[in-house]
Amino acid sequence: MLMLKNVSAGYNGVDVVKNISLNIKSNENLSIIGPNGCGKTTLLKAVANLLPFKGSIEIDGKSVRKMKQREISLKIAMLSQTSGIYFSYNVFDTVMMGRYLHIKDRLLGIPSEQDKNCVNRCLETVNLINEKDREITKLSGGQLQRVFLARTLAQEPEIILLDEPTNHLDLKYQIELIEYLKIWTSEGNRTVVGVLHDINLAMRLSENIMVMKDGEIQTHGKASEVITGSLLEQFYEIDVARYMRDSLKKWEELRT
Repeated sequence: MLMLKNVSAGYNGVDVVKNISLNIKSNENLSIIGPNGCGKTTLLKAVANLLPFKGSIEIDGKSVRKMKQREISLKIAMLSQTSGIYFSYNVFDTVMMGRYLHIKDRLLGIPSEQDKNCVNRCLETVNLINEKDREITKLSGGQLQRVFLARTLAQEPEIILLDEPTNHLDLKYQIELIEYLKIWTSEGNRTVVGVLHDINLAMRLSENIMVMKDGEIQTHGKASEVITGSLLEQFYEIDVARYMRDSLKKWEELRT
């Protein structure tokens, strides 16, 4: 579904991501972890064609270089951390922005009943249907992030790229987001690629984990095989690794 071959990308002529090759199948959730500055977000931007890149990126066998941006946007949606820069629309109109590519007369921007029904379904999914008339400037950070998730879903992509989407969500909505995405991926020709700092969430979302460092893939495989104490110590500070190991142990104890 999504294939990367020797992909490099960066800023001002300096590669941050170096020679990344991946083959992500339909219905797969892949979590990417690694220390800050290792190139995780840059990689997502390259996949979304938001950054120039070297190498090859293909969606369903077609090079993104041969696709118009509208065609790419119908395939890929990116959900990032909440930004402090946004327009003071109400919740419904903000989510409707995700329907723009599907609106037949995009020049006039008149949504159909089908578009409106899609937006309402997405708001129900994120439990914000009762807030649809509120201005988004009056929402909490967690509510706002759920609005942006609904907007992403309204786009009806096949691939969702997640860039630390849970930062402003409380634990309840973090888990609900992860569980919903797992269900979403299981239906149709869909996949999720997520950058997550929380290893518990990464393991909950994905069967496969990719670890990056210094712009390169260090290891990639089954979460149960990749996430080890020695790996955590290798890529994170010792104190951080110890905290992560203890957290994972406590999680396993609670599950039993």
